[in-house]
Amino acid sequence: MGAIVGVHGIGKYKYYRAAGHSAEGAADAMRLKWDRYLHPCLKSARGTYVSEVAYFAHLLHEGPDDQDEPAPEKMDAGTRQFFVGWAKQAGWGEHLTAILAGVTGWVLRKPRAVTFAMRFVPEVATYLTNPDKRTKCQETVAHVIRKNRPKVVIAHSLGSVVAYETLWANPDLEVDLLITLGSPLGMRNVVFERLLPAPVNGRGCRPKGVKRWVNIADRHDIAAIPPQLAGCFTGVDTEQLVNLDWLDFHTVEKYLGCGALAEFLRPYVA
Repeated sequence: MGAIVGVHGIGKYKYYRAAGHSAEGAADAMRLKWDRYLHPCLKSARGTYVSEVAYFAHLLHEGPDDQDEPAPEKMDAGTRQFFVGWAKQAGWGEHLTAILAGVTGWVLRKPRAVTFAMRFVPEVATYLTNPDKRTKCQETVAHVIRKNRPKVVIAHSLGSVVAYETLWANPDLEVDLLITLGSPLGMRNVVFERLLPAPVNGRGCRPKGVKRWVNIADRHDIAAIPPQLAGCFTGVDTEQLVNLDWLDFHTVEKYLGCGALAEFLRPYVA
């Protein structure tokens, strides 16, 4: 039985390439990084916190093997619709031309923001619109949780959507604590209305097998819109808003190392 299972976010196909197109190798490389990111926060002599990171990025990758993200003008119509929907949430207007102008202006201030957007939108669109890939991602996450039987699941970014749906789809999976980091679960007209199970009367609900749900988000994370989930979901027990880095506002490294997780994780890794 492992204490923690991780579910990764967007932009992780590079680990698959680096591991010689091995999902197992990619998962192990990510696990080592997650342990390193958590160590300053938890400061345990053991230094090993994460049993496994459920790896699914290769299941969502489309296009050439060396391509991490498409340019907005090269997105297909379906993905572009997601891009426009996300950009509206970020306050960049409603038309692609205006949105691209907004992106161009923001590049000068936040160079990583556009890289994030180009990875976030296609992966979210693929996951939410391709039933076969959606199922395979959930099967991967369910397998890792079932195998490790963790007390805690930490789900970052798109991984929070996959973990949420996986836990609902597999009621036999039980965890003491679900921690979502930089989660887009509540993003209207992009993610929220497309969730399975569908929200009822405008509200989602904590998966039945989860005893406690903690949500942590950077105040300015453009994936976590809105940053607080209690307005969209029942069963969110605790929420914390953090200030990570004006340039590096979404990476799992910043979230795991920010210190906000310490009080929730220490009982499980002591």
